[in-house]
Amino acid sequence: MGLYKTAPPLSGRMGALWSLASVRDAAVIEFGCMGHMVYGRTFLHRMGVHGGHLYSTHLGETDIAMGDTSRLFKTVRYLMDEERPNTIFLLPSSVPEIIGVDLDALSRELSAQFPETRFFPVSAGGFGLRGHQGVEQTLLQLAGKLPKDSDKTQTPTFNIIGSCADMFRFGPDAAELSRLMEGAFHVKPLCVMTSDAGVAELERMGGAHMNLVIRREGEAAAQALQKRFGTPYLSARPYGIQGTGDWLRKIESLCGIGIDGVFLEKETAKTVEELLPLRAILQRFLRAHPEESALTLAGHTDVVSGIADFAEAEFGFRQCRRYCDCPDTQTSDMPYLGDKEKRAAADETRGFLMGSGELLRMAKRDGRMQIAYPDDMWRHNYEPPFAGFRGAVHLASLWVNEVFSSKL
Repeated sequence: MGLYKTAPPLSGRMGALWSLASVRDAAVIEFGCMGHMVYGRTFLHRMGVHGGHLYSTHLGETDIAMGDTSRLFKTVRYLMDEERPNTIFLLPSSVPEIIGVDLDALSRELSAQFPETRFFPVSAGGFGLRGHQGVEQTLLQLAGKLPKDSDKTQTPTFNIIGSCADMFRFGPDAAELSRLMEGAFHVKPLCVMTSDAGVAELERMGGAHMNLVIRREGEAAAQALQKRFGTPYLSARPYGIQGTGDWLRKIESLCGIGIDGVFLEKETAKTVEELLPLRAILQRFLRAHPEESALTLAGHTDVVSGIADFAEAEFGFRQCRRYCDCPDTQTSDMPYLGDKEKRAAADETRGFLMGSGELLRMAKRDGRMQIAYPDDMWRHNYEPPFAGFRGAVHLASLWVNEVFSSKL
């Protein structure tokens, strides 16, 4: 890893950990130094991640020099005595990767000693993977190995794929989408992968009638489930009134279930009513101050695209500067926000800015405009969403309050 003045890009190992940490009724054992998991657990709790049991084997000089793996077996024995989890994920770390520890082979040995427990070596621990690849590979592994053969549920159900801890407001956004699905189609989620899922929910994923992929890293998992179970999927994140309505109509075509017209009309009318005074204030400001009408967005590619489209189409922002937080997903229209670009974005004194907590602090802007990590605040899953109808009202109120704060 190179040197960074600001937070470095997420690694593949961290992407895997943040995807697995919320899985209930399972344990994650990191074969690595104790400090990695201690700090990781603390940070995950601050992000609102709960459910999974996280452990580290710790490593000593002898373990590293001699390639000794006995600490891993002792850790598993301890868990068998204390908790007896039926599923254990084995997570690599930097030192085992350097000395070439074979987690696949260790997993087979452990399975022979503890046949009542399933061991899954996580493949996304190498130095060559970025965070989004770690998330993608982990979701694919879960979708490929955990679901059991099953028939479709008697009443229609759905899975949400891609709700992981590395996405800011992952819990509230998933809850808003589930609310919309229950209201519009009277269907319930079978599994919210992975922010609100246990091992049992992951095992039942094959019984769902549709999969809703809310980030591009989940498409490989959805394709694997489609190939095995024939489950159709939609890959999209809904933002704004128009975007959310279009999202629901695409789902209607996908699943063949008619939208509850009363629910959709009521939700749309309520959102329009709440947005009406906000839109009037914001559009008047944008007309009167064209030099301050730019909106700079930095974060996950899918989040930035969705919010920018909503801002331009429904609020009349004349210019949306888009930056992604991953060099592999950058395009000519959405460059990667590296060290130099962060400083330039933070130094821009005019216009609206939405990004990570780090970027907003650098720019001395309101932390409520945060849409991405890194972050140093304590978060919980009852905060307002960005997606869906309720997310539209939340975003609009943030922009109007930014006008009122006179920080533009």
